[in-house]
Amino acid sequence: MKNKHVAVLMGGFSSERPVSLSSGNACADALEDVGYQVTRVDVDRNVAARLAQLHPDVAFNALHGPYGEDGTIQGILEFLQVPYTHSGVGASALAMDKQQAKRIAQSVGIPVANELVCDRRDIGPEHPMKPPYVVKPVSEGSSFGVVIVQEDQAHVPQILGSEEWPYGDRVMVERFVHGRELTCAVMGDEVLGVTEIFPIGHSFYDYEAKYIKGGSNHEVPAKILPNIYQKIQKLSLMAHQALGCRGVSRSDFRFDDRFSADGEVIWLEVNTQPGMTPTSLVPELAELAGYSFGELLTWMVEDASCMR
Repeated sequence: MKNKHVAVLMGGFSSERPVSLSSGNACADALEDVGYQVTRVDVDRNVAARLAQLHPDVAFNALHGPYGEDGTIQGILEFLQVPYTHSGVGASALAMDKQQAKRIAQSVGIPVANELVCDRRDIGPEHPMKPPYVVKPVSEGSSFGVVIVQEDQAHVPQILGSEEWPYGDRVMVERFVHGRELTCAVMGDEVLGVTEIFPIGHSFYDYEAKYIKGGSNHEVPAKILPNIYQKIQKLSLMAHQALGCRGVSRSDFRFDDRFSADGEVIWLEVNTQPGMTPTSLVPELAELAGYSFGELLTWMVEDASCMR
């Protein structure tokens, strides 16, 4: 371990750059603490040349969003033959495309919400589906660009047709699922626990609720019925395997128990590059399973490979 050189890839140029820098620096600090030789790489357009110069033994991918999470950086690492963490080219590209990910999940029996995909500029003035519904970019993360249209809203939000919209024109319009926010992590072939998320002062688990201090509370493990807990674990592992994910992933769910204890469980998406600060969801779930932050990252580095 002491001789293994790990390049921690962070930053980049997506909307999630600040999140990636936070994850990357936290991971770099922890990897140094457990004995790895670490180089922090703030990814730019010259990343291939930088990695060719560094010749690291492993690339720890702490990038988030487009270019870091969609198969692009993974393809560069495959070309350079640098073993890397998390999912490979195919799984990363599929998981980043919410529509394709849902089709694959649905094909193996994972319950998803009805949706349609269209150009955002084609939405309106009439609602594209009966409210309430959610509009989200097809290929963004960290809840960027998510718009919830409430049942009593007479018109489509104007922001969807705005020239200032920075998240691409292809959007998913999805049935809004009432209920509780749950998430579950997978580590290799091991499914971890389930967390319930309580946004504070936010209508849903948006960017501020995720990353601003005090924006949400996490209940680990979630206080839900054992059969629902186990169902979410099973569905998370199914999604991880169906999309071909590797390393660590995290699946997000909504659980509507307003009318019955068993309620309705709906899978939303799988995140192949989940946040990796010590207080992020995956490290909390790993700790619940007996892994310290350093042990989790060590497992990820030792799991790294090409052809993932």
